[in-house]
Amino acid sequence: MAQEEIIFPNNIRNIRAAKGMKMTELARRANLSLSAVSKIEKGVRRLNQKQLLNVCTILGCKLSDIFIHESDSVAQNWQNEIKRRLTDNEDSGLKIFGSGLRKIRQRSEKTIAKAAKDAKMTLSVYHKIEVGQREVYENEIDVLANAFGYTASELFDEIAKLYKAGELTKQINKVKERVKSVLEPVNPMSGLDINGGLYGAQLYDNARKKLVPVFGKPAGKAIKLKKSDETMIIAPTTLEGHKGIYAVIPNSKRLGGFVPESSYVFVDSNATPNVGDLAVCINSDFDKLSSEDVVNAQIVVVRQDAHGKIFGHVSNPDEKVSGKTMHKVVMIVMQ
Repeated sequence: MAQEEIIFPNNIRNIRAAKGMKMTELARRANLSLSAVSKIEKGVRRLNQKQLLNVCTILGCKLSDIFIHESDSVAQNWQNEIKRRLTDNEDSGLKIFGSGLRKIRQRSEKTIAKAAKDAKMTLSVYHKIEVGQREVYENEIDVLANAFGYTASELFDEIAKLYKAGELTKQINKVKERVKSVLEPVNPMSGLDINGGLYGAQLYDNARKKLVPVFGKPAGKAIKLKKSDETMIIAPTTLEGHKGIYAVIPNSKRLGGFVPESSYVFVDSNATPNVGDLAVCINSDFDKLSSEDVVNAQIVVVRQDAHGKIFGHVSNPDEKVSGKTMHKVVMIVMQ
């Protein structure tokens, strides 16, 4: 039997296995069937953006970890398989047969769902036959022919007549170009970005816009801040795609309960806070921090002293905080 087409090569299985998580647990937490997760891990079923972000959250991995690099063997095997099918189908006549079948179906005014049902096939199998991506077995020929009121011989004769009349050329070329498009990295349909080295670059970029990194977590009386995207969360809709947004998990006690526990504080690194605003006050120059630097920070209420000097205030215990960087808090969201 023909193999299913790999359309989304990914690292999900490797990441899940490395974390000791069973497929059944991933399926349960992702609200997907076990069969769906199995197909996703094999790459024969796509993930939409929402599912992709959810899987990242469940596995606790970065979005970029999910995607296969162009140099990886999975991506190479995937491209080789597509090339093999393209060559094999050209030689075996599957493109001609499938295009002829589609032409006959359209002429009979049957939907693809109706044709699949009449041929006693799943919609997926029937569709792959029409686009020439699946071999047709001998015992399936009669069933396909009967679905359109032909004998097997009459079906082949009709397809041959359509082909000789040039009525299938346009459809064959359309399918051919669609298959070839996934083999050309410069083609926007391929989803393969040579420069970034990522399969599914467009999906990655679109999904990445919905995520923000969590730079800070409580550590004692302070917040340890690190400019890294090791932990990502979905941004509130109003902040999607905004540059410079990051999140921290607050130490709510230091603000006297003003910021709820189990919340995320979203911060705009491009916005300067005013007196009365909440802000993240960092004891270092934020712009000069590397992804490996770990520094202290606090969530503060911005105050101004009698001399007009700006400072941060936290409570429990009361403390006047000054730092080299202050970023405005723009939103607080419960976890």
